[in-house]
Amino acid sequence: MNSKRIVFLLLAVIVAGLTAFMARAWLQSERAAVMAQLGVRREAPVAAPTLQVLVARNPVHTGQIVKPDDLRWQSWPEGSLAPTYVVEGKRPLSDFVGAVARVPIDAGEPISEGKLVLAGTRGFMAAVLQPGARAVSVPVTATTAVSGFIYAGDRVDVLLTHVINAKDGQHNATETVLRNARVIAMDQKLDFSPGDKPDVAKTATLELTPKQSEIVTLAVKMGDLSLVLRSLQGEDAGADQAAVDENARAEPGDSFTQDAQVSRLIQRLPEASKDKIKPIGRNIFVLRGSRSSKLDVDVDGNDAAAGGPDAKAGDEDKSARRTAPFTQTTASDQQ
Repeated sequence: MNSKRIVFLLLAVIVAGLTAFMARAWLQSERAAVMAQLGVRREAPVAAPTLQVLVARNPVHTGQIVKPDDLRWQSWPEGSLAPTYVVEGKRPLSDFVGAVARVPIDAGEPISEGKLVLAGTRGFMAAVLQPGARAVSVPVTATTAVSGFIYAGDRVDVLLTHVINAKDGQHNATETVLRNARVIAMDQKLDFSPGDKPDVAKTATLELTPKQSEIVTLAVKMGDLSLVLRSLQGEDAGADQAAVDENARAEPGDSFTQDAQVSRLIQRLPEASKDKIKPIGRNIFVLRGSRSSKLDVDVDGNDAAAGGPDAKAGDEDKSARRTAPFTQTTASDQQ
């Protein structure tokens, strides 16, 4: 076979390949055009069906009152759906706002009724209280409860305003009885929804220790109580610091204000200072028959009246005058 035949054979193979490739491309384009005219399109893969399940947005610890920001809806595969999960459309999210966590719930974990104690059910208040705590209700008004802007779960200071009887008359004073007390209910409402108008309650229920319960109960009888709303951040909390621990217990108050500190026209209460209080002596009466003698005894502990070792020489005359008997003759009945 000569070289010319080999060249022609190779050219024939190349031309045949190009013709087959072009014919295939033309057939595919024609087929696509025909299917487009008929409205037939390639079907996309079918996604697995999902449902919206109620889950925890943030971690919820035991005894915490659930707020609207703690819950959200999340897509969940229908095939792995447990019968205890809360599905959107069957129950609203508002049914679980104000409930109390029976067990810890992690962020993203589905919510079920077994993990929460719903508001209004039996044992709800006992579930809210921490171990060893007590629930105490105190009367409040629009003025003493921040015009209805205090809700369950907030932290407040408890202030007592009462009248003090002093030697120079009556004085008004306000003192902080408790700090950082947890509010667990306002009236009988333990939840709220975003956008709700402030509702002025008549009673506020606080979570306290047994001793603090006695203090608040007595304070109600002593004067007027006021609740002061605290910030969600701590005393020295920065912008990135975590909020106050909801398990923190109330603390005793450490400050007070007298009326003299408010108005300069009111005289301050006398201070119980030793150097400002005049020592009080004690009188002793000695009876001898029909005669009685009166002795002034100094009680400052120096025994100066008796001329003890702490007595000064310059005070001898004064001590003598203090201890000189006062004789008074009185009529005496014969026994």
